[in-house]
Amino acid sequence: MTAASYAAVDWGTSSFRLWIIGESGKVLAERRSAEGMIAAGKTGFSTVLEAHLAAISAPSHLPVIICGMAGAKQGWAEAGYLDTPAPLAGIVKAAIPVKDDHRDIRILPGLAQRNEAAPDVMRGEETQLLGAMAELGGGSHLVCMPGTHSKWVRITDGTVEGFSTFMTGELFDVIAKHSILSHAVAEGGHFDSTDAAFLEAVAQAAKHPALATNLLFTVRSGQLLHGLSAKAAKAKLSGTMLGLEIAGALAAARPTGDSVSVIVSGGLTELYRDALSALDLNPAIIDADDAVRHGLAAAANAIWPA
Repeated sequence: MTAASYAAVDWGTSSFRLWIIGESGKVLAERRSAEGMIAAGKTGFSTVLEAHLAAISAPSHLPVIICGMAGAKQGWAEAGYLDTPAPLAGIVKAAIPVKDDHRDIRILPGLAQRNEAAPDVMRGEETQLLGAMAELGGGSHLVCMPGTHSKWVRITDGTVEGFSTFMTGELFDVIAKHSILSHAVAEGGHFDSTDAAFLEAVAQAAKHPALATNLLFTVRSGQLLHGLSAKAAKAKLSGTMLGLEIAGALAAARPTGDSVSVIVSGGLTELYRDALSALDLNPAIIDADDAVRHGLAAAANAIWPA
């Protein structure tokens, strides 16, 4: 650990990710756990952080840069929000210090859209956007950031002009477990993003978003009347939710003519890629883990220049 330069932490609501970064920018060590804001609020943020740093023998003086829910009102220390339109470079200047006797710890702020008709907030995604700018480049971009609460962000030359949050993942979970559709999808298991039921549902929902609740009910009625399998029912529910999200995001962003980029990792990659491709929106895919590390690196290098 003698070559370590800083520790980078992405602290979510239910997840914790830490990387030790060397002087060359290389990842020297990594830690992941389910000790997000909710768990850390009970255990103690400093206790959680120091336990992970000790587990990989990180130096006691190593500085730490943090993004995400550790900076929320209910987190370690409130980092506040920058108001849109917000240059992404500005989040570095607004980082707040955390009082600590042993090391220099900074938490990056989130972004807020204070439009009374469309209020919105993000925390953590702004750091991914900062890290993705090298791949996005200049000009105008529409960026999708999938998750439990997906973000669709409008960026022009490195400035976040505005964004919209869609509760797609959370609503899918609620509907699949606690509505009448739970009977249709209970035994669905895994489905592929190229499944015809998924892609057709994406297309129908994107074309007819006003029929949202009707389209959702056809997951059940299609099974009762036409023998729709549980797997196809689950694919149809997922495709309907994604199609509605995309329709809403494009309505909020257009007319722009912007390309669509998706910052994503894991199983959602194929779902969003194929859903967007089915609507002739062939997206550029940017790895979310790489993006957040690059964003944290940009902040660390600005705060603690070599």
